[in-house]
Formats: sequence, C-alpha cells, structure tokens
Amino acid sequence: MDKKIIWIDMDGVLVDLRSVIETSLEDTTSRNYRRYRECPDHIPGIFRNPKPIEGAIDAVWELEKSGKYDLYIATAAPWGNPYAATDKRFWIEEYFGDQFRKKIAITHLKHLLIGDYLIDDRLMNGAGEFGQITNRGIHIHFGSEKFPDWDAVLKYLL
Repeated sequence: MDKKIIWIDMDGVLVDLRSVIETSLEDTTSRNYRRYRECPDHIPGIFRNPKPIEGAIDAVWELEKSGKYDLYIATAAPWGNPYAATDKRFWIEEYFGDQFRKKIAITHLKHLLIGDYLIDDRLMNGAGEFGQITNRGIHIHFGSEKFPDWDAVLKYLL
C-alpha cells in the first residue's frame, strides 16, 4: 500500500505561537513591544518554547500510528529572525524526538511542495495554492469552519 504524504505547518497548527507573542508583547512599555510590535515573529527565541496547540501532538502520533501516511513538516521561518529555523527544529525534537529527522522543509514556497495534503492555518507562503502546480494535493485549512481543530482533521483523514 502506498502511503499518502501529509505536510504539516507549525505555527498555528502544531504550535500555539499566538499565546507566546501575546505574552511577549503584553507590557506596552517594554523594549520588545516598541521594537517588535509590527513583526513579533522577529523576537529572538520566540519559536523555541511555545506550547503545542491543543490535541496536536497526540493527533500527529495517531496519524503516524495509522500507517496510512508519510508525515513531514513544512514551516516558514521569518527572514528577520535568523535563529527561527534552529529554534523550530529544537521544538520539533522536543515534542517528536527523531520522528521528523530530515523530514522538515523550511520554506515560504509551500505551493511547490509535492504531497497529498497540507495542513496549514493560513493561505500565505503558498499554502493557498498547494497542489495547483502538480494537480495533486488538498489544503486542509486548519482553524476553518470545516477543520476547526485536530479532532476534525483526524476524522477527515482517518
């Protein structure tokens, strides 16, 4: 049986980046607020230790255990934060060990990825055009009405 390929975005899908950004910018008199309020993803270390999205870790392990899919991570790293890619890799290893070893794409060109599914909460960085070049692939718009959470995604995929 050929396994289908799933690409999984990080921020807003696996990682609750919004909460850590809100915490980092809650003091409107702070240096972080003044310097990064327009581009909070440039805050040094912002990607290192955020909490996972509720249900995300268990859902990924459930997809893995199903044996139906080859899982990969596709994430964008802001150009203005040179440590973001490294911090994201450390985060992945903390929660998934070696599961995604050499199965990570850092890209702003998700429309060029080849696969059957892309689970992403946004349409940016090519996510909205996923599958159009190859005539293959479905964008699972995480957080949308159809896929509001990981339970809905698992119900669709399993």
